[in-house]
Amino acid sequence: MIYSHLNRRTFLKASLLGVLVLGSSRTGFAQYMEKQTFPSSSLSLFNTHTGEKLTTSYRTPEGDYDAEALKSINWILRCHYSNEVANMDIRVLNFLNMVDNRLGGDNEIHIISGYRSLEYNDLLRRGSDGVSKHSLHIEGKALDIVIPAVNLSTVRKTALALRQGGVGYYPETGFIHIDSGKLRTW
Repeated sequence: MIYSHLNRRTFLKASLLGVLVLGSSRTGFAQYMEKQTFPSSSLSLFNTHTGEKLTTSYRTPEGDYDAEALKSINWILRCHYSNEVANMDIRVLNFLNMVDNRLGGDNEIHIISGYRSLEYNDLLRRGSDGVSKHSLHIEGKALDIVIPAVNLSTVRKTALALRQGGVGYYPETGFIHIDSGKLRTW
């Protein structure tokens, strides 16, 4: 039998070797994480309903989030109808940032819709079949955007390639929807 040469001593040596290998890999991984830097997290936003502009960096190169910058982002992405502010899902902000970075970075991103109050979402639903009753906008997990310097279909293709969440394409009304929900497209 092939396993007949395995004994207690061989097993202990193999186990010790495994622990050393795993231990050294873990140290290597920890060193890698310490040295890792995050890509640019600067966003330049323009709210098309309020006319407000914001350029901010919401994450440090080490990966820490800036609470004041996030507060400013939440304000500009508020429901323009009710002025309600929500804490936007960091994943949708990171998705937006990744799209921007893939498209060269430092683009002015026009926000058509960020957070929506339930009241405003219901108002939109009454006027259109395309607005979901359970929209991720009311959870702060969705954005409708335009990047004027970039063709709309290019923004769509870029968002789809990132595979970070939902991507909706509305060429007739001229915007892209991105969200931090399940991966899907329409």
